Amino acid sequence: MHFEQNVTQSIVVSGTAARRGACPTLSEPMPTGDGLLARIRVAGKVMTARQLAELAALADRWGNGLVEVTARGNMQVRGLKSEAVRPFADAVGALLSIETGLVVDTSPIAGDDPEEKADSRSVAADIRAAAAKFTGKLGPKVSVVVDGNGQISLASLKADIRLEARDSGSWAVTLGGGQAQVMDPGGAVAATLAVLGALAAIGPQSRASDLFPDGGAPAGDTFPVVRTFNLQHGTSSGIGLPFGAMDGKHLTRLAQAASAGGVSIFRLAPGHGLLLDGADTALIAEANRLGFVTDSADPRQRVSACIGNRGCASGHIAARELASSLAAHTGPGHLHVSGCAKGCAHPRRAHMTLVGSEGGIGLVIDGRAGDTPSQILDEAGVKAVLGAWQDGR
Repeated sequence: MHFEQNVTQSIVVSGTAARRGACPTLSEPMPTGDGLLARIRVAGKVMTARQLAELAALADRWGNGLVEVTARGNMQVRGLKSEAVRPFADAVGALLSIETGLVVDTSPIAGDDPEEKADSRSVAADIRAAAAKFTGKLGPKVSVVVDGNGQISLASLKADIRLEARDSGSWAVTLGGGQAQVMDPGGAVAATLAVLGALAAIGPQSRASDLFPDGGAPAGDTFPVVRTFNLQHGTSSGIGLPFGAMDGKHLTRLAQAASAGGVSIFRLAPGHGLLLDGADTALIAEANRLGFVTDSADPRQRVSACIGNRGCASGHIAARELASSLAAHTGPGHLHVSGCAKGCAHPRRAHMTLVGSEGGIGLVIDGRAGDTPSQILDEAGVKAVLGAWQDGR
């Protein structure tokens, strides 16, 4: 019996799916503490320097100017007002090709990566096309990762279904948290569609955890984006947005400097990053001057933080400001500064998590933001704990 046939026979339906929150989109932004937040899924995660500059200008015109690159490599614009939603969406739609429907993630250098085991784009395109029949029946958080197994790992991206290339003719498919099964590209697509069909049958609140007892395919460690990547022709240099965010004016200046230096292509990368094709040392130095993360040893690479109470109604602390002040004082391991117990910026375990609450800042060691804190600290207490961590005590 083919593996894709086994899929439908082994599904465990847990009853009515638990209700999950929606995801913001370009046409239907989400209310937050600083207005409406629009998420922009740029097709192929590639844009020109001109498009980046124009998008930043639109963020400044219609929003509060703050632009984010998410952990999955999507863009977000904050601070929109309700009357700005339609003109902003129309302007962005005219500027960029936007993906809608099922989230199918691939590497931003897929097809240009000389180290990838297989070009993931054709498999991803087949899944997107065939999944169109499930439009309106799948939840917005349902996702598929198609990893060509090249220089940019997608292991940090949580997925309901994960496909990883073993070679040009075989893919390891993980459904839920089970063991990977190796199959040819056609079988991998068929198995993926079988699971998507089962999710659609339950309804738009369903996830892999409603089908498989072990839940969705687990996410791995955060991908280090600040490095140089080899392309089929040339290189691409990765830089990071500190804590995933940057003022639009600085993005505009970066795009202008890139154009002046002959760099026209920007790629959106997992881990809150941008890749600049063909960037020279002068452009990277300018990015550093503008506040981007350009050094792989920068401690901000090991710190996650949400916007906190500066832009979220649930936040109790100014998480990014606190994270910025603490980054240089961290020890080995990952620090997560969360405005509240939801832990949006880093859903995984971290060596140390600081969680905003009404009573102070909760301390969680080797856990998640939603775990019970071992202590409630003020900022002085936090710095003392960080000092001990840095000293290895």
